[in-house]
Amino acid sequence: MTTTISINGQRLWQSLMNLAQIGATPKGGNCRLALTALDGQGRDLVTGWMRDAGMTLRVDQVGNIFARRAGRNNDLPPVMTGSHIDTQPTGGKFDGCYGVLAGLEVMRSLNDHGVVTEAPLEVAIWTNEEGSRFLPVMMGSGVFAGKFPLEVALNARDHDGKSVADELAAIGYAGADPVGGRPVGAYFEAHIEQGPILEHEEKVVGVVTGSLGVRWYDVVVTGMEMHAGPTPMPIRRDALYATTFLLQSVIGIANDNQPHGRGTVGEIHAHPGSRNVIPGQVRFTVDLRHEDEATLTQMDARWLAACTEVAERHGVTVDVKQMQYFPPTPFDTDLVGKVRDGATRRGLAAMDIVTGAGHDAVYMASVTPTAMIFVPCKDGVSHNEIEDAKPADLEAGCNVLLDAMVARANHLGAPA
Repeated sequence: MTTTISINGQRLWQSLMNLAQIGATPKGGNCRLALTALDGQGRDLVTGWMRDAGMTLRVDQVGNIFARRAGRNNDLPPVMTGSHIDTQPTGGKFDGCYGVLAGLEVMRSLNDHGVVTEAPLEVAIWTNEEGSRFLPVMMGSGVFAGKFPLEVALNARDHDGKSVADELAAIGYAGADPVGGRPVGAYFEAHIEQGPILEHEEKVVGVVTGSLGVRWYDVVVTGMEMHAGPTPMPIRRDALYATTFLLQSVIGIANDNQPHGRGTVGEIHAHPGSRNVIPGQVRFTVDLRHEDEATLTQMDARWLAACTEVAERHGVTVDVKQMQYFPPTPFDTDLVGKVRDGATRRGLAAMDIVTGAGHDAVYMASVTPTAMIFVPCKDGVSHNEIEDAKPADLEAGCNVLLDAMVARANHLGAPA
């Protein structure tokens, strides 16, 4: 059910560094936006390595790439791993790329040792996970999991008006395969944590038990612009002053729902933006998260109540639109157990952890048993050019991925 082999950590590291040369930035990171020419070059490099490893490749209509390593019984659904290789504009070398190349390294290492699994194995490269050029985020896995139609993805456009469909064709990855609709035996995703917990707790492996639910809102507070000098304080309808109470409410709601409550105001714009004009309108975003759906629902209700109360107290209007909702997603207990067993078997310091970020695994969990493996990143920094991880930690996580995938692939072929 398991293997006694280990991956080649040096080869994994070198693959990551070679990919990082495509779209390298002056500060040591990467800018390889989805479906740009650089993304095409990255895809060409990685798929070339996959073919060299004897894998067969298929590309679907949204550009997702699936590289398969045959098993003894290829009628069984594949055990899949993967992630993405598109980056943020000022991204790092490891976010997403580690999950793809860890999967490739598992296949290479199984080849090195002549190991054949019962079920076939696959490595996926998902299209436009970051959402930094096209929306929605996690596009390829979202269409695969049936979360939104293929047409929505293909018709999405960037700031220059270029469509996903046209850019897929331009880089040569407008595939012919239907998106989704086929069985997957299990899905694993290895990833840097993108947070500080593992490093702080001095753990090498995060056994990811699920993901936080997320509610995103766009908020517009409208008062009235007036001259800052002649207008007495008691009669002002200051949109920015009213907004300050809402900003504190977001943080207060999160702090009252620890340890998994999160609350963030990530973007704010005041109009008209003149030093001697009372702001008449403020637009801002709100991000609320929690691992428990009932608690997240309570946080939502409390947030909306705060908006109503502030509007009445300050004589402004508060318009709130929920822009996106990802429910909390528990991962499969059997797969989580296989990750935990792999870490224990390898003698690695591990802990259970919940992911606060969105990943392709969150969508995949709705169509197949899913689990994730986290490894530390330096100072918890990600989506930043200085993003970094230790080679030994990356190797350790990849070894756990190997053990978990082989155990699951052989379990699928075991007699009932």
